[in-house]
Amino acid sequence: MQLEFISGFQIFLGVLARFWPVWAALAVVLGASFIYRKRLGLYGQLFDSGVGIAGVTICLFWLFTAIFASTVAPFDPLAQIPAMKDALPGAIEPASHGVYLFGGDKLARDIFSRMVYGSQIVLIIAPAATGFALMVGVTLGLPAGYYGGKIDTLLSFLANLVLAFPVILLFYLLVTPGIMDTPIPYAMAGLFFLFPIVFFCVLFWTRFKTRPERLYVLLGLTLVIGGWVYAGLVFDADPLKIIHIDPNQLNIFVAVVFASSPGVFRIVRGLVMDIKTRDYVAAAQTRGESPWYIMLWEILPNARGPLIVDACLRIGYTTILLGTLGYFGLGLAPESPDWGTAIKDASRLLRSFVHPALPPTIALMSFVLGLNLLADSLREQSLKD
Repeated sequence: MQLEFISGFQIFLGVLARFWPVWAALAVVLGASFIYRKRLGLYGQLFDSGVGIAGVTICLFWLFTAIFASTVAPFDPLAQIPAMKDALPGAIEPASHGVYLFGGDKLARDIFSRMVYGSQIVLIIAPAATGFALMVGVTLGLPAGYYGGKIDTLLSFLANLVLAFPVILLFYLLVTPGIMDTPIPYAMAGLFFLFPIVFFCVLFWTRFKTRPERLYVLLGLTLVIGGWVYAGLVFDADPLKIIHIDPNQLNIFVAVVFASSPGVFRIVRGLVMDIKTRDYVAAAQTRGESPWYIMLWEILPNARGPLIVDACLRIGYTTILLGTLGYFGLGLAPESPDWGTAIKDASRLLRSFVHPALPPTIALMSFVLGLNLLADSLREQSLKD
């Protein structure tokens, strides 16, 4: 069957039109953020520079794309329409008369829709995995930097041991499909996912131990919500079937947390060793505050600037890592619409118009660029403070 096509200009307009909910959300959020920037603290300060505005805009674009993916994407990312196999950009699907704006891949799936849905995978896995890595690194880095001595020696040795291992080989070992048949990833997940629960329990205990009426409520909420999430992520035993993670995604979570935590640990340790010499820390020690209170409520808030910057950069590194793993066929399922898998599937096709690997490549590059711009702006603001 001979396919019909729309022009390049119509493709451009069609892409812009498909993102209409994203443009609307960006206009509302950016407009409100700019107007009320004086009241929004660190986030509002990002709008004082062009770099910050660019970083926020790019990151919000992909966030809203992930949220409105079902509206933006014209086709199911897994749907295969035989007539559209290796279709050129702008091809019109005969049955529905929908347009494959960026063409079709070797399995006759819409490249544009897969690029859009790929943002969901990145926006879920990369920030969440980085967040868990931060929890592990912060929880271990605080006592190492504050106490020093044997605790610091032991934890630093373990961190350096992981950092000394070749990163690519480490991830290859941790995301190899056969490893999911062993208890190793589940045991590691069970250990790593305990850290947020322990962190918040200690956080609330040190702050509100003299106010039991509030302490017990916060501890109860932490244990209930944390246990619920923990059961769903580690044991896939959420009774409400809301918290769920596929084995392949669990593998990636474990790999990212295991590989990123030592870097966070070293940053936190260095910051604590510097901040603990400040006068306000000595004043807290004089008042008789406990070491964990000082670490969590005096030192950590004053280290938030570098940690926020590092978190932005680590989300970008994790995004690149996901793309790399997907390109080599590791980690996520083969039919996944993640950007790395899409690049791999399209790399074997040759076209003179628009190469099908370009859309997911540009998507990955732009998101990482936005995170780097955001990190640069946050670094500038932290230096001013």
